[in-house]
Amino acid sequence: MIGARLRVCVGLLAALCLTPVSAQTYSDRPGGDYMSAPIESGDPADCALLCEHDRRCRAWSFNYPTVMEAGAVCWLKNSVPARVPDNCCVSGVRGAGVVEIRNDAVETSIDRPGGDYRSFDIKTTDLKANDKIEKPAEKAADKAADTKAPDKKDEKAADAEEICKAACTGDNKCRAWTFARPGYAGKEAHCFLKKEIKPPRRRAGFTSGVVR
Repeated sequence: MIGARLRVCVGLLAALCLTPVSAQTYSDRPGGDYMSAPIESGDPADCALLCEHDRRCRAWSFNYPTVMEAGAVCWLKNSVPARVPDNCCVSGVRGAGVVEIRNDAVETSIDRPGGDYRSFDIKTTDLKANDKIEKPAEKAADKAADTKAPDKKDEKAADAEEICKAACTGDNKCRAWTFARPGYAGKEAHCFLKKEIKPPRRRAGFTSGVVR
C-alpha cells in the first residue's frame, strides 16, 4: 500500500515538473534587477532568451518602449519577485516561454498587414522624450523600491489600444484593426483600420482584432 502511494506521489511530482511554465503578458516583476540590456528587436521572446543563457538569471521583465528614442529594455533578475499586472511589460521566470493573449476579442503580438482604409496616430503623452528616458541605475533603484502602482504612461498605452478597437467597432466599414505601441510603427502609438480581414502574422508590439 505504501509503495503504491509512493508511486502515485512520484508520478504527480513528475507531472508538475513537466507542466510548461509560461511568461505573463501585461505583467511586471519589480525588484531583483542585476542588469539591463536594450532589445533592438522589440520582442519579449529575446529577453526570455537572454535570461535562459545567463546562469545568474532567475526571472526577467521586458519593458515595451514608451517612446521610439528609448527602445525596449530587458531586465534580468537574480530572484523571483512577485508578479504584478502592468501594461508596460511582459515578465516570466527562467525557462518560461512567452505565450501571448489570443482570443476572439484580441490578438497580442499579431499584425494583419494590408487592407487599410484609414490609419491615425494616438498620442499617449505630451511629455518630451528626454523627460521619459531614465538611467539604468536610477530605474533599477526605482523598481527595487517600487510597490508598483500602475504607471500613467502604461495606463495611457492601454487606453490607446481601446481607442483603436472602439474606432473599428464603431465603423460599419471596419472588419479588423491593428494597434501598434509607441516606437513600433512610429514615434506615437498608431491605429490601422481595415476593410478586409488579412491573415495574421506574429509581430511584437502589435495587437489586432477582428470584428465578427
